[in-house]
Amino acid sequence: MTVSPLPFPAADSPSLGIPGREALIVFVRGLAVEAGIGVYDHEQGRLQTLIVDVTLELTPAPVERLGDTINYETVAQAAQAIVAEGHVGLVETFAERLATACLSDVRVRRCTVRIEKPGALDAAAAAGCEVVLAR
Repeated sequence: MTVSPLPFPAADSPSLGIPGREALIVFVRGLAVEAGIGVYDHEQGRLQTLIVDVTLELTPAPVERLGDTINYETVAQAAQAIVAEGHVGLVETFAERLATACLSDVRVRRCTVRIEKPGALDAAAAAGCEVVLAR
């Protein structure tokens, strides 16, 4: 048995098993998109900034190349595609559409989309929602 200089057993210690993959998490944080969003009259016909965070839990698997995982750009493109579809009344609707788009990739087991709408409340840094969808 090898003696480890670290404060835990060496890798070949008989008390340790081979580690198993439990999760692969891919995320995009702080993605700013300019969207037609809101239900009030003063929100119609103008763009507002949304700050989007997306967390994807993928089926655990080895990742050696880009095709083995979710490309961050794909997440950003999905958000922009929702913007391109036109005005959305609620951030909750936007979040659910984005989560659904992310789940269209069969490797995604769970998707959390958090959207902040800065300026929605004068006394708050941001207001928004978080939607979690899973298979």
